[in-house]
Formats: sequence, C-alpha cells, structure tokens
Amino acid sequence: MIELTKQGLRCDSQKQFPVQYEGEPIGILIPDLIVEDQVIVDPKVCTAFNDTHLAQMLGYLNITGLKTALLLNFKHASLGIKRVSN
Repeated sequence: MIELTKQGLRCDSQKQFPVQYEGEPIGILIPDLIVEDQVIVDPKVCTAFNDTHLAQMLGYLNITGLKTALLLNFKHASLGIKRVSN
C-alpha cells in the first residue's frame, strides 16, 4: 500500500460497508484494500483461484457498488492476477 500511495494513488485499508438482507442489517463487509474508490484488491496465498474466490469478489462488488476487483495470488514465484468485473 505504501508504494501505491507514493505513486499518488488513494488507498483505503479496512473500509467498512454495511451489509443488509431484505432491508435488515446483517453485518459489515471489510475489504482488504480499495484503490481510488474504484478497485477492490484482495491478496491471497492459495494454490489457485477457484469459484469460491470469484463468488466472494462478486459479492464484494455487489455490496460496495464498485465494478472491478483484483485477486492477487502470492503463493508462487510469479504473481497470479485475476480480474473480476461486475
């Protein structure tokens, strides 16, 4: 995150979003990182991305109202990146 802010990008860590079901509050979503109020960035350490990771990001996008998320996988020597759009 420090490198992103050094490059002039605005980053919000642990920003809270209320979650509702049928108009009733049921919890709070706290994404790891949101860049420029446009992109959710979710770092992972996993063997590979799966449908659960994608479903989680689609849920995050629906709750936040944002349109793009990036899944980053730090498990292997080369960074794995998956873009998810709503």
